Amino acid sequence: MHDGRFAPSPSGPLHVGNLRTALLAWLFARSHGGRFIVRIEDLDPQRSRPQHEPRQLADLRAIGIEWDGEPVRQSKRFALYRAALGELRSAGRVYECWCTRAEIRAAAQAPHGPLPEGAYPGTCRELSERERSERRRTAERPPALRLDAGAPRVAFRDLLAGEQEGVVDDLVLWRGDGTPAYNLAVVVDDAAQDVEQVVRGRDLLDTTARQLFVARLLALPQPSYAHVALVLGPDGRRLAKRHGAVTLADRRGAGETPADVVAWMARSLGLAAAGERPSAADLVERFEPERLPPEPTVFTDAGAPPDAGAPPRPAEDRRA
Repeated sequence: MHDGRFAPSPSGPLHVGNLRTALLAWLFARSHGGRFIVRIEDLDPQRSRPQHEPRQLADLRAIGIEWDGEPVRQSKRFALYRAALGELRSAGRVYECWCTRAEIRAAAQAPHGPLPEGAYPGTCRELSERERSERRRTAERPPALRLDAGAPRVAFRDLLAGEQEGVVDDLVLWRGDGTPAYNLAVVVDDAAQDVEQVVRGRDLLDTTARQLFVARLLALPQPSYAHVALVLGPDGRRLAKRHGAVTLADRRGAGETPADVVAWMARSLGLAAAGERPSAADLVERFEPERLPPEPTVFTDAGAPPDAGAPPRPAEDRRA
């Protein structure tokens, strides 16, 4: 069994790329007789909107995805995240950080040993206790809390992307606005919900080393990972509302049914031939992960993808 999950953020309606990733996560789980859960990742107070959640769930049902139990919301699970933060703090792994984004960008331009480009160089980790006390007294905003990671190299095997290795920087554990950071919350939740396999978009591949390292520090089970190819717009950028009729409601407005959208997904994944209209349930029996196309799919608002293989560009709103 491979228990899996889909974890949308309620920042807007799901587009067909999101829905295709959800379908793949569901197929990975159901094809192995596993449980499938839905988790609402609503931690970001600036982007999360409760009104989007019912529509997201309705769209999942419309394409044939069902799940086990009631969806859980990260906003209701702060006690779990605080407990995990407390463990890391007790182990001497947490420090305060007052750096602004501009300061981090400027620091990232200087060489910092083994850290990858754009990684946090540990500026506030090097502050003396006197300097910390002064920052606490004079800072205009609360500090974020960062992990003192030590720049370890973490290797793992992704089911689709193969052997991977990443260097873990001092990632944020708790944001200055008082909310848990994604890389802490997702690790805690996957372990607490017995998620055995994480299936998500290829744009999140480079967060995996961080999450595996946090799980190790907390002595939590580590799931396996499968990062699936993305759906892109005609401009080669990750699919978004700016690309036109990309949501299920948009497709209905263009005269398509949810069954039409599922048929397009199946064709784009090599799970159906032209003219076939399999349901999500039909795809469980024919699902073979090793045969999934490694290239991204290009979607136009005219519907069927004209081609695959356009080079992906970095995601603009990747969670850090």
